[in-house]
Amino acid sequence: MLEVRNLTVCYGAISALHGISLRVEKGAIVTLIGGNGAGKTTTLRAISGMLKPKSGEILFEGQPITGVPAHKLVGRGIAHCPEGRMVFANLTVHENLAMGAYLRRDKAGIAADLDYVFGLFPRLKERDQQVAGTMSGGEQQMLAIGRALMSRPRFLMLDEPSLGIAPLLVKSIFEKIVEINRERGLTILLVEQNANLALEIASYGYVLETGNILLADEAAKLRADPKVRDAYLGG
Repeated sequence: MLEVRNLTVCYGAISALHGISLRVEKGAIVTLIGGNGAGKTTTLRAISGMLKPKSGEILFEGQPITGVPAHKLVGRGIAHCPEGRMVFANLTVHENLAMGAYLRRDKAGIAADLDYVFGLFPRLKERDQQVAGTMSGGEQQMLAIGRALMSRPRFLMLDEPSLGIAPLLVKSIFEKIVEINRERGLTILLVEQNANLALEIASYGYVLETGNILLADEAAKLRADPKVRDAYLGG
């Protein structure tokens, strides 16, 4: 569904990605793991059109999307749930979810997807009219995922969904990610510092280090790899 070929991204004179290549098969959960500054967020931002690559190619469903503006990619079925959640803090839960569907005109479909999001995250229904900025980190993460789903994507990118969330809620959110993948057949590219959790739910994984792909393999094999265990899984 997604193919990245020899992608190089720079911030000024500093190179953040050094010609990386990766693939995401339709219907899969694929994860990118690695330490801070490895280039994980940069990769997602380049795919979703928020950063312009210096060189390389990004293909979505066989079509080149390198340099296509972010808002046009949403219309093509790509959604990006950013690091730090980035909810609209001064808007209500309902208004945030409506923003996710801003390109859509199918009222019945929007209503059905709203029901789906509320079924997935009942807490959002309870807080429908609450201002998003007053909610906990975990609730805001649910809202950010829900907002992304309201665009009815076929390809969803999640950047650090466990960041700054109570451990009990992290498990619940990861269970929901698996549920979305299974129920909706949604292809997911997951960036996550909690490598154990990410490799547990993914079918395939890439290990990024200082802008290079160090390892790529089935998630179960990466979990069993002594080098991965020592560096990212706490031994």
